[in-house]
Amino acid sequence: MSVDDIKSGRVSNSDLNDAMGWGDHVFSFDKKKVYWLFRDYPWALSQREKEIFDKENPYWKEFFKDRQ
Repeated sequence: MSVDDIKSGRVSNSDLNDAMGWGDHVFSFDKKKVYWLFRDYPWALSQREKEIFDKENPYWKEFFKDRQ
């Protein structure tokens, strides 16, 4: 997430409190390693990362329920 994302409204204050940050279907837990939603979820995530992702993103958890 960048200052421009915040200023543009793409990122809200509640997003800043999440344990992970979002881009265009790209996300990161540490702002270093990047995951691509459709390529990497859930296979490339650690168990802890998947737990965080599923908790903060119930829509995508349901969307990808066939991948569980």
